[in-house]
Amino acid sequence: MLPLEGVRVLDLSRLLPGPFASLVLADMGAAVDKVEDPGGGDYLRHMPPLVGGESTAFLALNRGKRSMVLDLKKPGAKAAMLDMVARYDVLLEQFRPGVLDRLGLPHDALLAKNPRLVVCAITGYGQDGPLAKRAGHDINYLARGGVLGFQGPAGQPPAVPGFQLADVSGALYAVIGILGALRQRDATGKGGFVDVSMLESAMGFALSGFGQVFGGETPTRGQGPLTGGIAPYRTYATKDAKYMSLGALEPKFWLTFCAQVGLEPEMGALIPGPHQAELQAKVEAIFAQRTRAEWEDFAAAHDVCLEPVLEPTELPRDPHAVARGLFIDVDTPAGKSTQLRLPVTPRGKHHAPPPRQGEHTEAILREAGLDEARIEALRAEGAIPPARA
Repeated sequence: MLPLEGVRVLDLSRLLPGPFASLVLADMGAAVDKVEDPGGGDYLRHMPPLVGGESTAFLALNRGKRSMVLDLKKPGAKAAMLDMVARYDVLLEQFRPGVLDRLGLPHDALLAKNPRLVVCAITGYGQDGPLAKRAGHDINYLARGGVLGFQGPAGQPPAVPGFQLADVSGALYAVIGILGALRQRDATGKGGFVDVSMLESAMGFALSGFGQVFGGETPTRGQGPLTGGIAPYRTYATKDAKYMSLGALEPKFWLTFCAQVGLEPEMGALIPGPHQAELQAKVEAIFAQRTRAEWEDFAAAHDVCLEPVLEPTELPRDPHAVARGLFIDVDTPAGKSTQLRLPVTPRGKHHAPPPRQGEHTEAILREAGLDEARIEALRAEGAIPPARA
């Protein structure tokens, strides 16, 4: 039995943050029903790269879910949604604050319909505050949250991260909040509301940097011990124009590295400062003497926190990734799709394919207790798609 079997989730979100959260819940056994609008549905369906007309990102984020189409702007859809909410444990939404209010589905109405419901809202800036209704994307949340302010290189604009930190951390905090609220419901019998801000979710990743700030220091971008400011904690180019990552933060690792490469240990190696430039140049020259493969052999022989910088295309063949089963093959409407196995995804779990848009609309409505007359009425007003042939 999976840990969340029996938990029902109604997912009104799209793109990355909400769908990532509901993917985690689905992989842990929850039954997730996705609500999409009658136009293009989840925008992510149409974002390249496409395989068989489906976005690879959409396929990866929506395995094991069902999809219904419901136009929440139509009068009949509001009543249908309230009927549906009565049978779910969790409602996940990602609208800007106030959108559900305008649709006649405010959080308090949802909770009044189902007092055991857990409503989780993922937004950029939270449900209140002067920025609450402002639009944004991952880079904006990192910037406004001070996290991008730690990012080097020094003297240049902060580098754009190669991943969506705020989006995914917001998703994971949503999962944590939902699980906590469900645990509280077990004790009290009442659901509740979880307010997740992606800006705030990302800030914890810079905890050590903020510790400097709270201690009265003014960190310099790219010059901290963990942001590239010391020689023992950096990336270095190899002889064959590839890269290695050195993370010898503890003295024992740094001293071992120095002894094995013939570098005279320097007492200030673990402390940022002007002296680092000369030391970093020495280490750069040492790494340039060997290929990445040779450095990998060195890392296997010596315990110094040294790892290759793998290209994303290399990872599926990496022996450790293979041994850990980090990639899974999932059947999809577009054929086989290789996807990431999440850390909490049980190995060997069967994954139902990602849904086609609106594929389960009528089934979900019937399960909510709507009879054929109401379903036809929804169809007549354009709240749901025409009947499938």
